Amino acid sequence: MNWSESIVKAIEYIENNLTNDITVEDIANHLYMSSFYFQKGFSIVCGYGVSEYIRNRKLSLAGYEILHTNNKIIDIALKYGYDSPDSFTKAFTRFHGSTPTEVRRGGKVREFAPLKINLIVKGGYTMEYKIEERERFKVIGLKSNLKYETASIEIPKVWTTFFKKNPFSRIKPKYAVNFDNNMSGDTFDYMICDDYNEDMKITKGFEVVEIPKFTWVIFSCIGPSNIKMPEINEKIFKEWLPNSTEYKIAAGYNIEMYLNPNDYKKGVNDEQYYAEIWIPIEKK
Repeated sequence: MNWSESIVKAIEYIENNLTNDITVEDIANHLYMSSFYFQKGFSIVCGYGVSEYIRNRKLSLAGYEILHTNNKIIDIALKYGYDSPDSFTKAFTRFHGSTPTEVRRGGKVREFAPLKINLIVKGGYTMEYKIEERERFKVIGLKSNLKYETASIEIPKVWTTFFKKNPFSRIKPKYAVNFDNNMSGDTFDYMICDDYNEDMKITKGFEVVEIPKFTWVIFSCIGPSNIKMPEINEKIFKEWLPNSTEYKIAAGYNIEMYLNPNDYKKGVNDEQYYAEIWIPIEKK
């Protein structure tokens, strides 16, 4: 099953199990895919985190039932996985803008329709990349365990903490490493780090981690990093992976490599700023 087929199958699986207690790991296992890359790719392709998508679909269906049936509100809440009236009412009100009781009395609901994904495998896109086998290497830096669902909010905080604990930049932010050795669950480790050598003094709160030997596909990102990195990530999951007939993702690692911003006139915002995205791959 290729990447585009996997996303379609994931949405089908979610739709068939919306009244069950499904987890992200359940969906990834159904697809024979790591939870790590499934969640990353789903959010890039679909525009929603997996858990957010499931929650929105359940609340949308619950709103329809309250508006169009005489089923008890508590029974509808239980049907869609809410154990208490209070938790259901809070989630329902945040989503629909009205309480379940107000909707039952004739209020309006918000519809969140199931996604229809049509990823077309085609050529014609431009991406600069190379494939290299690299020996294992060690990095030193600040590591945090993050939830997939809130990672976009937490990652900037990790960077702030990194610079506070590393005020004289003894450890350079050369890499941002996402890794999930078990490739399951709803969390992953995120590490801002530098190459490690034995002469380095380990700063309090920092640690040394070994990156295994892999064959990596390395994508070039040339331009302002806040624009180019998301753009290349999107192309990887929407274009490169669906088109790749030879390779598949090998492990739960994803590395962003940054050159020193001080070497560029406008730093990371420079039109020529260079960074890379590394993904471990293996033959299909």
